[in-house]
Amino acid sequence: MSKEILIKSKKRVQKHGEVFTPSWMVEKMLDVDDIKKCCENLTATFLEPSVGEGAFLTAILRRKLNMVAEMYSADINQFESFSLYALSTLYGIELLDDNVQMCVMNLYQEYYECYFTIAQKFNIKLKKKVLDSAKCIIKSNIRQGNFLTQLTASGDMIVFCEWKMAKRMTKQTKNIAVSRTEYTLQDIYSKEENKIGTLVNKIRPLINNQQSLFDCDEQLVIKPDKYRYVTVKITEIYKEEMERYE
Repeated sequence: MSKEILIKSKKRVQKHGEVFTPSWMVEKMLDVDDIKKCCENLTATFLEPSVGEGAFLTAILRRKLNMVAEMYSADINQFESFSLYALSTLYGIELLDDNVQMCVMNLYQEYYECYFTIAQKFNIKLKKKVLDSAKCIIKSNIRQGNFLTQLTASGDMIVFCEWKMAKRMTKQTKNIAVSRTEYTLQDIYSKEENKIGTLVNKIRPLINNQQSLFDCDEQLVIKPDKYRYVTVKITEIYKEEMERYE
């Protein structure tokens, strides 16, 4: 067994306080009663403000997928829908770009391996649309940025997507439809309820004293077209379909 790397460099420790949590400790922390129950709850959400390479989220995903494989795999369609929904409940923010990339890869690898195992059980090939939807979810849920400032490296607001079931699910549900709605961290803190399908303007407003290159009495106001996400099957979200509305 290869030795876990807990420190990448002294410089990163000094500059960012970066020290990774060993896997044995991750598992021990997730075995705490209340946390363990949430890890086995399909709809329980997790947000890690300093996700690193995703040690905690990957371990949580593994537990959620094991639960889905046990309870929601009457056929491959049911497993695909419920496993993607389990994936959609995990969120993370990370300051360092290389860690973000590793976190995304680790979550995708965990999902891929579980999906591959279940697909073999049903003697089918992996579906590209399911894997593409998994990538879409991970890309939307793992964000590079600073949790304290609530901004990305480019100064935009950190934005997450809520993936909400369109209909109440039962154990007999085979296909899950979801509505995708964007929220800023401030929205989440304030417990805002954005309209279903809402897209957030991710760019911070200009500072009041900034002037146009051509000052004039009348300001030209350009109103952007309004779009929202369309409710779709969770296995189709990779298309990122939108519709225009007034």
